[in-house]
Amino acid sequence: MKSARRTVSAIVGACLTGMIWTGMGWAEPAWVQIEARSSLREAQTRASEWAETFPDVTGYAMSTGWYAIAIGPFDSPEAAEARLRVLRGERLIPNDSYISDGRRFGQQFWPVGANLAPATQTPETAAPETTTTETAAPAEAAPVAAPEPVAPVEALADSRRLEAALTREERMEIQAALQWQGFYTSAIDGAFGRGTRGSIAAWQTANGFEATGVLASAQQAALLDAVARERAELGLTTVTEGEAGIEIELPMGLIEFDHYDPPFVHYRAKDGSGVRVLLLSQQGDQTTLFGLYDAMQTLEIVPVEGPRERSRSGFTLTGKNDKIHSFTEAELKGGLIKGFTLVYPAGDETRMARVLEAMQKSFTPLGDKALDDTLGQPLAVSGEALMAGLNVRKPLFARSGFYLNAEGAVLTAAAGLEQCSRVSIEDHEATIAWRDAALGIAVLTPADPLAPAAVAKFQIEQSRPGASLAIAGFSYPETLSAPVLSFGTLSDLEGLAGEQTQARLAAATLDGDAGGPVFDATGSVIGILLPKAHIAGKRLPDDLSVAVQATAIAPALAEAGFAPVASDRSGSLAAEDLTEIAQDLVIQIACWE
Repeated sequence: MKSARRTVSAIVGACLTGMIWTGMGWAEPAWVQIEARSSLREAQTRASEWAETFPDVTGYAMSTGWYAIAIGPFDSPEAAEARLRVLRGERLIPNDSYISDGRRFGQQFWPVGANLAPATQTPETAAPETTTTETAAPAEAAPVAAPEPVAPVEALADSRRLEAALTREERMEIQAALQWQGFYTSAIDGAFGRGTRGSIAAWQTANGFEATGVLASAQQAALLDAVARERAELGLTTVTEGEAGIEIELPMGLIEFDHYDPPFVHYRAKDGSGVRVLLLSQQGDQTTLFGLYDAMQTLEIVPVEGPRERSRSGFTLTGKNDKIHSFTEAELKGGLIKGFTLVYPAGDETRMARVLEAMQKSFTPLGDKALDDTLGQPLAVSGEALMAGLNVRKPLFARSGFYLNAEGAVLTAAAGLEQCSRVSIEDHEATIAWRDAALGIAVLTPADPLAPAAVAKFQIEQSRPGASLAIAGFSYPETLSAPVLSFGTLSDLEGLAGEQTQARLAAATLDGDAGGPVFDATGSVIGILLPKAHIAGKRLPDDLSVAVQATAIAPALAEAGFAPVASDRSGSLAAEDLTEIAQDLVIQIACWE
């Protein structure tokens, strides 16, 4: 029988030890009591397991309604104490095993068929001896099953008396168990005041008992047994991660170490649990911290729904969707950023709340060491795929837009927005405030007002074909964080099908440029670029682009309440001046599934 199994199982009756025997004198003979169980069937199973190691295992029904499993009897308490020291020293029995005088022992249930009373019975209760000179005829005895012991009912007064004998540590253990199961929220101090009494009553009600506010012996054991089983399933273990310089309690029954990939230590799901843990450890300053905060929010393991909080020295991220939930916590101290992420399947909130609490309470940065970059690839967010071995969340598409007013409203192309469950302006949540399907344009407004460096100035007078122009947009949204200028000329003042609100441009553009402004030589907006047309069976020239003219955009915006600013610019600007205008004006938007 495995020693680890014994240790876990022995927790069941541990807290009853001091309660039952405190203050009582010892009487011969004696036993080494190793555990107790609340049901006969369970006690018989455990006694059978212990008997594989110790042939002198015995089991008795107790006056408390429990069933004791013991080694013995021994001739004296001293002999039992000597055996106890040896077995404890060899770690063969639980540390909370103790010497019992058997005063609470009743009917014997182990070994099977023994059906004996304990050695401490008085002469009045012992079976009388009989002597006879007659010889009885031998008869074949029919096997008789040992009767199921009837557990005595524990009166409330008995429960109060037994509770009064509890040590402070045992009372704290009960409070911790109630807290683990969500019934107790106050300090673990061993004082059974109004809060503890109310928590006990709530637990009793939830488990079908009378709400007395005082735990009976069997109820106390049931509470501690349930918590012991849950903790054993989670496998909460204090882990010292030397490479990362972190000590933390982790649910090792649900996860296992996977690999290092700075700034993360990865723990993958174990046996299909769906639980993952990352330990964060990185050298850096506040800029590094803020970069990590932004980067974490691009990961698939951090769903977009949920509160976020960032301070000068730390951040927390909570993410929730219908598949996974996650929580991330990190702190900057002494040039080191350390923290953790817990990821688990949706629907496992109750159990994982206990895990998260254990992780938060136990998290301890160690020394002045952070994860060495040579253990893996350093943190990098690139468009192509992974950040430290984690999938980066990607939008359905990204395109360009530009600011219309001082509150941060953005004009962009409308095509495809109907498939977005949400849209963002850079990293800011936004809504589609207005859309004109005929023109193919839309206005996005940020959830929180922004403060743009510049707003668009529209040239209302129509330009002439052949005029020079520039288109500003995020041509490479996954690799470049700034808009790019594409230069060309105005080909015609109508669309491919003769649309009078559109214009054709001789300029090579990419998908990410769509929604960006079309500038004339003064830097005024003369149009907005539309996404490239895809016509079945036709291939259009690479340098053919289509835009909506400002002369059509301006009145539509004004009617919708987003009146554009008229341009007062004149003369021709150099390319670098147009680039500066674009950097202040053009913004990237994203469509998310």
